[in-house]
Amino acid sequence: MDDQNKNLILATALSFLVILGWFLLFPPEQQAPTDPDIVATQSDMQSPPQGGDIAATPPAALPNGSSPAAPASTPTADAPRVEIDTPRLTGSISLLGGRIDELALKDYRETLDPESDLVQLLSPVGSATPYYALYGWAPAGTLGYDDVPGANTLWTLESGAELTTETPISLTWDNGKGLIFHRTVRVDDNYLFTIEQSVENTTGETVRLAPYGIVARHGEPEASRFFILHEGVVRQTDDQLEEIKYKKMPDMDYVEREAAFAKVEQVEQNGWVGFTDKYWMTTLIPDPGQPFTSVAKYVQGADIFQVESRLPAVNVAPGETTSTETMLFTGAKEWETIRHYQHDLGIYRFIDSIDWGWFFFFTKPIFALLHWLNGAMSWIGIPGSMGWSIIALTLIIKAVLLPLAYKSYSSMAKMKELQPKMEEIKEKVGDDKQKLQQEMMALYQKEKVNPAAGCLPILVQIPIFFSLYKVIFVTIELRHAPWIGWIKDLSAPDPSSILNLFGLLPYAPPDPGSIFAILSLGILPILLGISMWLQQKLNPTPTDPTQAMVFAWLPWIFMFMLGGFASGLVLYWIANNTITFIQQYAIMRSHGYSPNVLGNIKTSFKRIKPQPDKK
Repeated sequence: MDDQNKNLILATALSFLVILGWFLLFPPEQQAPTDPDIVATQSDMQSPPQGGDIAATPPAALPNGSSPAAPASTPTADAPRVEIDTPRLTGSISLLGGRIDELALKDYRETLDPESDLVQLLSPVGSATPYYALYGWAPAGTLGYDDVPGANTLWTLESGAELTTETPISLTWDNGKGLIFHRTVRVDDNYLFTIEQSVENTTGETVRLAPYGIVARHGEPEASRFFILHEGVVRQTDDQLEEIKYKKMPDMDYVEREAAFAKVEQVEQNGWVGFTDKYWMTTLIPDPGQPFTSVAKYVQGADIFQVESRLPAVNVAPGETTSTETMLFTGAKEWETIRHYQHDLGIYRFIDSIDWGWFFFFTKPIFALLHWLNGAMSWIGIPGSMGWSIIALTLIIKAVLLPLAYKSYSSMAKMKELQPKMEEIKEKVGDDKQKLQQEMMALYQKEKVNPAAGCLPILVQIPIFFSLYKVIFVTIELRHAPWIGWIKDLSAPDPSSILNLFGLLPYAPPDPGSIFAILSLGILPILLGISMWLQQKLNPTPTDPTQAMVFAWLPWIFMFMLGGFASGLVLYWIANNTITFIQQYAIMRSHGYSPNVLGNIKTSFKRIKPQPDKK
């Protein structure tokens, strides 16, 4: 082995040791536990912050200035509750504040175990991870916080014993000073709540106040913390979609009137604001066309993340009643469900609440096609339809790219035919590199061959690969989707392991967090390595020892690199390699060049002897 090969192997080994040492010495930072019972803002003490006016109202309209009352710090476990029971949701609403603060998703469980807990999306104050939606009215003019319902208001159930898709509930509260507040909550058969708030003025004076909605989250939630995934605030403000990660919220400007780090945006017509996780989302949605103020803020002392939708203040004359209606989405980010809300309810660009990434122009149509294929196969009754849909999607992509692949492989076949002439040119010009380049270019032009054409399929495959990876990683339709046999979740790595002979030995594979997990290859990653290795054998082994060694190791390096990726992505790559092998073999045969696959395989097992140095 020459010095160059030794250096290459040494550099690879050292790089691996550096990465391993980094993770051992500097593990990911653990988040400190937070106290869920501390107050969110100063306004919870019933004293409004000073300065500015609420929502989109002009400053002169609210001379005293006010903002929504913050969530209460009082635990709500002992407060009266109204049950929520729909085909897809179960939970309850606390009459303390009228908050929607207990919600689980009937269709989703924490693990593959059918007896595992339902996914708990919202939780009340007093639980380990408080996360809830709260509605109310902010006072303006001569009103104070005692005159309007807020976080600590105890509502009375006016009608409806249980919130279902057929039976809404109505709450009421009388401030004892001539203002009577009503709230009606409805829910559809998926994840959309409709909240109607009204105020009846029985006083002798005009009153001024503004409705609002809040989603509050105590402490930063456990997240994937993967750079390609957005988790945190997501909001639409007219024509702009904005994403703010949890870790970036403390970097927002400090706003005195909010007593928090905040980013406030005025929305003229269409918008929504909420928190998004990998698969779940809770979003405040004013009626389409409704102007409002969109607020994202972080209260550092309490470690509370909060989003708000503040509607313009209204004047309510004596004897009049004013009402407003908004929506709340809280559930799974299902493509079909969210698309329905966008198209049928007019929620502007709601489908973009799913994190499609930079290659959205690829990810959106790729997922739409994958979803259609899965639906068609499910309708036919094919088990493991999502896995077969990925294979079918690969076939369709390869068919679309076939003209490009044909041109590329045709060029490669012609290059093989020109190999003898290229060798003659090299012997003719000797060490004159400039002359060699000129002669080669003349040969390519004469034979009408483009040596760069072989790179085109690879260049096109790169964004498609990343787009499909994004689709498999972020869309809930792949979560816990089975395929065949041991593959029970296409969004997770292959659970089988070569270390226990794929389950034949009575030993558990290394834990995913172990440094030995990289050696615990499953069946799919091994098939991936073999498919890449076979694809290489369409061409002879390079005569240069260094190139030969790099090519020989490349499939197995990729096998280890992709071993921890989602099974759905590895399945796509195996299908892609297999189809590419067939395409390339057939196209090169059609041009008179027959790849000697078996011969190339035999040659690869022979040791390539280094060429002696020329004296």
